[in-house]
Amino acid sequence: MIGKTVLVTGAAKRVGRSIARELHAAGANIMVHYRTAAEAAEAIAAELNAVRPGSALCRQADLLDIEALSALVAATVVHFGRLDALVNNASSFFATPLGKITLADWDDLLGSNLKAPLFLIQAAAPHLKAAHGAVVNITDIHAERPLAGYPLYCAAKAGLLGLTRALAIELAPEVRVNAVAPGPILWPDDSAFDGQARERIVAHTLLKHAGSPQDIALAVRFLLNDAPYVTGQVINVDGGRTAHL
Repeated sequence: MIGKTVLVTGAAKRVGRSIARELHAAGANIMVHYRTAAEAAEAIAAELNAVRPGSALCRQADLLDIEALSALVAATVVHFGRLDALVNNASSFFATPLGKITLADWDDLLGSNLKAPLFLIQAAAPHLKAAHGAVVNITDIHAERPLAGYPLYCAAKAGLLGLTRALAIELAPEVRVNAVAPGPILWPDDSAFDGQARERIVAHTLLKHAGSPQDIALAVRFLLNDAPYVTGQVINVDGGRTAHL
């Protein structure tokens, strides 16, 4: 990916940071997007620039602000001169039990997981077409097999999965659009899943262990760099959990 530029949303921490590192190791320049994690974003950008000067930049944007999305794309192109790929990784995740769902929950979960990726892809599309580039959306195995207690999140990710396939049609043949659907990779920062729940989920995988952010990063790298004849597809990176859910 030498000489190519990739915009990764939510790249300051967790899975997004691993994706940024993996793509950078493949030779790409990285725009590190963050919303509130300024210190972490600056740290990963500095880490990447220490390896290859001028190869990373971080920019803040609230993805629920549609106007900020075009500005994020523009800043990427102005700085690096091109945009070859977009990874829609940033996501909100929290429970929304039926009967307690609020409009704020709807705006947050649908906004970060579906609305923002759509409008970011729309803003990036001219540049991606010019570069014959690619998009990878980070969905979730629960987009197709819902998780109890999380109806809005699951619906949002299901929408993103459908959008992936629809935009593969809309942007063909210049731009490929695919998705990676994680299974048990990283647990939420809150206490939503206790030790027993985690053990039960991992036991339901075929491989009997949790995955790592690197597993997702490798799948993203494959779709961006090593799969020129793949579009409109989703790769489940879940240890085989969806094989018998």
